[in-house]
Amino acid sequence: MPEPAGEFELIARYFARDVARGSRVDLAVGDDCALIDGGPELQWAVTTDMLVEGVHFLTGVDPQSLGHKALAVNLSDLAACGAQPRCFFLAIALPRADEAWLAAFTRGMFALADAHGCTLAGGDTTRSLAGVTITITALGEVPRGRALLRAGAAAGDELWVSGMLGDGALGIACRRGEQVLPEADARAAIERLERPQPRVALGLALRGVASAAIDVSDGLAGDLGHLLKASGLGATVDWNAVPRSPALRRCDAALQQRYVFSGGDDYELLFAAPPSAVHAVEAAGAEAGVTVTRIGYFREGTGLTVADADGRAVDIAARAFDHFRP
Repeated sequence: MPEPAGEFELIARYFARDVARGSRVDLAVGDDCALIDGGPELQWAVTTDMLVEGVHFLTGVDPQSLGHKALAVNLSDLAACGAQPRCFFLAIALPRADEAWLAAFTRGMFALADAHGCTLAGGDTTRSLAGVTITITALGEVPRGRALLRAGAAAGDELWVSGMLGDGALGIACRRGEQVLPEADARAAIERLERPQPRVALGLALRGVASAAIDVSDGLAGDLGHLLKASGLGATVDWNAVPRSPALRRCDAALQQRYVFSGGDDYELLFAAPPSAVHAVEAAGAEAGVTVTRIGYFREGTGLTVADADGRAVDIAARAFDHFRP
């Protein structure tokens, strides 16, 4: 029996269409954001993300953290396009009107919104017959022609990532009781999972520096795969260079690789830049107050190769998180 279609195959098969003439859509399905014509000087970057109880977050999660994350995952998409957040729309379905829950949820959401000058512009509220479902659509602006996209990397470009990878998946494992860590390590991993920090300032600083970018939401293997497909290239990653927290490095090597390559929920920026831009990339990281690390390079061909310190291939046996594949 053939393997069932995954999330991205379903999108390509049923939802990707040619842009209608006169729609003012400059870029539609297939990137971190759609780009909408905003006139001669700017484009609007638009993204939508849904969080479903039991799928994206566990029942009983702190509502203030959930409010933060619900907006953060959208701002992360804007960051990957180098867009300045401007406003967002919220649609939320609730099993009941729990005002204490809503007060905490909105407190977390609005604290992040205020930190990025992003205004709630509207939305919808309804009753759910199941759990909580949260959908946010966020809009940002970017100077015309300067958005960071998944396509654009060239052979020889270096591969960079912000922050550290794997802690989001480590936090999920801790929450589910699948991983037992010292209390401080577990608390830090769960914080990374439940309160990711969208790299908006870094995305803005990388405009004109990075040649392609994406945010890491579904694991390094899958999200890098999107960059490779869009740019028509292959890549080699130096496993030893991939930035990981001390807590993750203390885990079993196979678990480290699984959490980094297929875990997801990191919301860091993964991007390409030519070797000549190394100082500009480092300056962008310093300006944004975010560590940036070179972890590999793009090459002619296809596919992802992961190498150890001696150049030997590492079998990661990993693929992206996919809602429709086990």
